[in-house]
Amino acid sequence: MIVTIFRSHLNPEHAAEYHEWSERMRAPAQTMPGFISIKTLQAEDGERVSLVEFDSEETQRAWHDNLEHRQAQRLGREKLYKELQIQVCSIVRQYSSESTGA
Repeated sequence: MIVTIFRSHLNPEHAAEYHEWSERMRAPAQTMPGFISIKTLQAEDGERVSLVEFDSEETQRAWHDNLEHRQAQRLGREKLYKELQIQVCSIVRQYSSESTGA
């Protein structure tokens, strides 16, 4: 599994445009082969963290290289984000647990 971690602070004056693009990009990402999930959280200081999971580096790369997604990436770097950090990570080990409710 490949996890892409997006850490960002938005330019406040472009927040509405960011949200439009975010919704526009979410649906096609979810239909890409190999897509597993996306979750976005926001901290009190305004930092946003999105975790995007794909089943392989090849499927993550296909999404990265999608033409409309490339346009959104460029717009983000040039206008929408005040700060942006992206990390692409391979899962070395994974553990999980579910509560039995007992």
